[in-house]
Amino acid sequence: MLKFNSKDRVVTDATLAKQIAGKEKSEVLKQLDTSTNGLNPVQAKKRLERDGLNEVSNKECHPKLHFLFDAFMTPFTGVLLFLALLSFLTNYLFVPADQKDLSTVIIMITMVLISGITSFIQNVKTSDAVDSLLNMVSVTTNIKRDGKDQELPTKDVVVGDIINLTAGDLVPADLYLLKSKDLFCSASSLNGESSPVEKLADEKPKENDNYLDYPNILYEGTNIVSGSAMGVVFATGDETVFGNLARTLSKNKNKETTFDIGIKNVSKILLIMTAVIAPLVFLINGLTKGDWLNALIFAIATAVGLTPEMLPVIVTSNLVKGSVEMARHETIVKRMNSIQNFGSADILCTDKTGTLTQDKVVLERHYDLNLEEKSKVLELSYLNSYYQTGMKDLIDKAIIDAAKGELDTNDINQNYQKIDEIPFDFKRRRMSVVVMNKKHEHLLVTKGAAEEMLACSNRLEINDKITMLDQEQRQEILNKINQMNQDGLRVVLLAYKKNPAPVGEFSVDDEKELILTGFLAFLDPPKDSAKAALTALKRDGITVKILTGDNEAVTRNVGKQVGLDINCVYQGKDLENKSSAELKKMVEECDVFVKLSPQQKAQIIQLLRENNHTVAYMGDGINDAPAMKAADVAISVDTAVDIAKKSADIILLHKDLMILEKAVQIGRQVFGNTMKYIKITLSSNFGNILSILVASSFLPFLPMLPVQLLILDLMYGTSCLSIPFDTMNKHYLSEPRKWSTKKLPKFMFYFGPTSSIFDIITFALLFFIVCPQIIGSSYAGATASQKLLFSAVFCTGWFIESLWTQEMVIHALRDPRLPFIKQHATAIVTWATIGMAAIGTMLPFIIPVAKAVKFGPIPVYFLGIVFILLILYIALTMLVKKWYLKSEKYLI
Repeated sequence: MLKFNSKDRVVTDATLAKQIAGKEKSEVLKQLDTSTNGLNPVQAKKRLERDGLNEVSNKECHPKLHFLFDAFMTPFTGVLLFLALLSFLTNYLFVPADQKDLSTVIIMITMVLISGITSFIQNVKTSDAVDSLLNMVSVTTNIKRDGKDQELPTKDVVVGDIINLTAGDLVPADLYLLKSKDLFCSASSLNGESSPVEKLADEKPKENDNYLDYPNILYEGTNIVSGSAMGVVFATGDETVFGNLARTLSKNKNKETTFDIGIKNVSKILLIMTAVIAPLVFLINGLTKGDWLNALIFAIATAVGLTPEMLPVIVTSNLVKGSVEMARHETIVKRMNSIQNFGSADILCTDKTGTLTQDKVVLERHYDLNLEEKSKVLELSYLNSYYQTGMKDLIDKAIIDAAKGELDTNDINQNYQKIDEIPFDFKRRRMSVVVMNKKHEHLLVTKGAAEEMLACSNRLEINDKITMLDQEQRQEILNKINQMNQDGLRVVLLAYKKNPAPVGEFSVDDEKELILTGFLAFLDPPKDSAKAALTALKRDGITVKILTGDNEAVTRNVGKQVGLDINCVYQGKDLENKSSAELKKMVEECDVFVKLSPQQKAQIIQLLRENNHTVAYMGDGINDAPAMKAADVAISVDTAVDIAKKSADIILLHKDLMILEKAVQIGRQVFGNTMKYIKITLSSNFGNILSILVASSFLPFLPMLPVQLLILDLMYGTSCLSIPFDTMNKHYLSEPRKWSTKKLPKFMFYFGPTSSIFDIITFALLFFIVCPQIIGSSYAGATASQKLLFSAVFCTGWFIESLWTQEMVIHALRDPRLPFIKQHATAIVTWATIGMAAIGTMLPFIIPVAKAVKFGPIPVYFLGIVFILLILYIALTMLVKKWYLKSEKYLI
């Protein structure tokens, strides 16, 4: 018996699947209080209120709490919290009462809070944005309610619902099969097996069968590869097997992009730098000044300065901004981390239909084998398309539309009754229906691809005469098809057979000894925008490769019209029995592949990735699912089948390459702004390291007080939050961007020392000119109180100069051209950087702040010196940029 809890709700797990699989259909329907006509709306509403939406929830923690935890538990905030603890011990807990100082701890905690809260807010925005955008993408299930089939949201499925399934559908809940026809289901999401297995409604499981292999049970999250079925729901949402396993399924984890790996590598580099440099600064200052406590405090502050605590925030902000911008251009981002991969893609693989063509197939000709239009051919094709319950594709719709315009379809429907069908699959490449006329005569009508139809036919019909099909006639038929293909027509062969088999026993084995009767020729003309879109993608450095199941002649015709390179075309059979090296060469030299199986599409994508390409794949059919899973970035459209939308990282609201081209630009913009922060911060940190090491080695006092160093880092980090709102150079956006840490050291060694040069000049000016002028003596001849004033002025001077150079380096390195004249940052970046530098400059002149932070009385003329140094710094940076760009194509 099925188990119920106190609320009479089905409690399901693998045990329940075992219990229900062995029951008779009538017993299951009675137990679930339903019938083959389905539930009525009142019953469905009550069950939805009782059981909740058909969704797998996350029971581990509240989403908001999860985001809060992620926001604060980054490596960088961990380092800051550890350093704050050290500072608390050295500055407050283990010092005399009159020396207790919590200012450094407060600043560190403030930095953690700014980083964490901003990241938390952005993560919540990201989640809300994704949920909102995904509501625009329809995911429905065919449910029978009150005896009527209707498309309803999958989340509204309840226990007892009768579900109709066809090829391409995702199974929306755990089902007990009531009917099935040539049903094959892929359960890779549960068992990891790529090969689909047959499911049979009338077969019970054997005693030792694994519950995932039960022939009469379908599980949520699996997908229908071919055939059709009707089943009754016995579990939804968290109560399904998928719901129980969801947390352990690798499928539920976002793909780790190359950018994710790169961010981890950068984090490691920065943490290693901190772990090496901070102790070195501690030792140098301790040995040269003899004050080990202050040396430790300064080393802690230095470590904080080397920690880019804003990195997670800036990455998240970039993703949110990018996804919102993509949404404005009819592109829905399901997985945020795929945006950077999208920007780095250098190959786009796609099918031909609907992408390059108008996706409006028209039946141009319904010829007999003499190339004469015959109404019988159209009538037979109508019977095949109208009565099939599988995926009615554009060809079926075109046939039905043409028949309604030329024939009395109501009369045909009255004269024929559907008996059975043999659904389409990608191996046979044909489908059949069996109908019965008023004389109770059975007729099997089959349509499909030319070679596959010829393989199962042995006769032909011309002028109502049936003769045997010989080799010469086979070749003549192929020649006629080839001629129509060259005219841009896609051709399907039509055949039939009378009284094929006893009722209830029709199968694929009946598709033999068929009578060929005609050609169905379809036209799917190229889109007006296709040629321009391909040109734009090529300009962006993206190679478009066509992977299609269609034949060579039609694909060549379309390719020629849209400007594709059609000199080289490989068929699926050309890929067979080739070595790995040969295949890798073939996928590089050819841009058009035809007559491919779904597995061959995935194979080509995998080979391209092994050739070090970043590959995006755009698909919308059941046959595209393997390729989408193999690609770095999977793209689909809102009108795609369920499994394609489920596999997609990005969904277009319209199937148009021009939309895709705009999305690529946005992806590169997101990538570029993230890289901008990483590279500029790395070089700035490296320059600061050099400056601190030099100053610590030669100065008799600390070059900057720890609290001042922390304020400097806080102000610079806060201004960097504006970087996601910056623009990128058009040249940068013209090529795919791939993540690599190999060039980071070179960038650091070029531009880090540049800022250190001006830091050292500032040290010299302050130590030998400015500070002696203020106290009236050199440091060596100064009294103890004068030395304190001397060091206070020195620290203040370097604070101002360092803040300005750090802010200006953003403008200097964001673009190869001269800042403020040849190139301009966005207004928000300009205001944030210059505004923060101006605020920092004013702090020493605000007496309460100056006293609290121990700033010295810096003379106003020193600001003029800083201005001159900045001009010289930008000039030197421009010179270094020229040297750098001699060996590197791009700056960022």
